[in-house]
Amino acid sequence: MNKYAYPAIITPEENGLYSVIFPDLEGCYTSGDNLSDALYMAEDVLAFTLYSLEKRSETIPTPSDSFDLTLYPEGSFVNYIACDTLEYQKMNNNRAVKKTLSIPEWLNEKATEAGINFSQVLQEAIKSKLGLF
Repeated sequence: MNKYAYPAIITPEENGLYSVIFPDLEGCYTSGDNLSDALYMAEDVLAFTLYSLEKRSETIPTPSDSFDLTLYPEGSFVNYIACDTLEYQKMNNNRAVKKTLSIPEWLNEKATEAGINFSQVLQEAIKSKLGLF
């Protein structure tokens, strides 16, 4: 599963900033210069945290019900933040990885003559096989 929604506690600060914490995810917090920025940053830190847990094969905590959360300090409110860890991965983990593969010599010659980009064809084939289009 790579699509998630978690409740975040958003608190307006005295200096005009907004702080955001995710009570279900230890160490998952951020802030923003305004509410819009805080929501943007919240999605980013949520996706990063959950992707890190997925990558390490750790258990993903179940999101709390927003009615069970204690709001403190006064003025805080709950907003659900959604993220897609696969989209996060595509945007932030695009480093090329070298792979060695073998194909018949005759096929290599024909493909080279046709100007086929082997990396592009392999990427397209893998995405298709995984249903990622």
